[in-house]
Amino acid sequence: MNIYLIMLAIIGAFAVADIYKMIAGPTIFDRLLCLNILSAKIVMAMTIFALMTGQSYMLDIAIVYTLLSFVSTVLIARFVRSRGMQL
Repeated sequence: MNIYLIMLAIIGAFAVADIYKMIAGPTIFDRLLCLNILSAKIVMAMTIFALMTGQSYMLDIAIVYTLLSFVSTVLIARFVRSRGMQL
């Protein structure tokens, strides 16, 4: 079995755990943290997939996804901070 497939399986297993924590998280901040961690795992999986297949454009997509993930996390955090704990 290829080492890349093993790494993708491990990342996938931890991503499922993060999705569970995101759904069951007691506070909105736990959910936001899990969303950020899940985004990082998606970028790791995209990078491993790019290495596995030799498609270099996937790395560009991973960089754009990282930037969008960062901006969305900041915007959601600012929204939660301004609205308080009303959510």
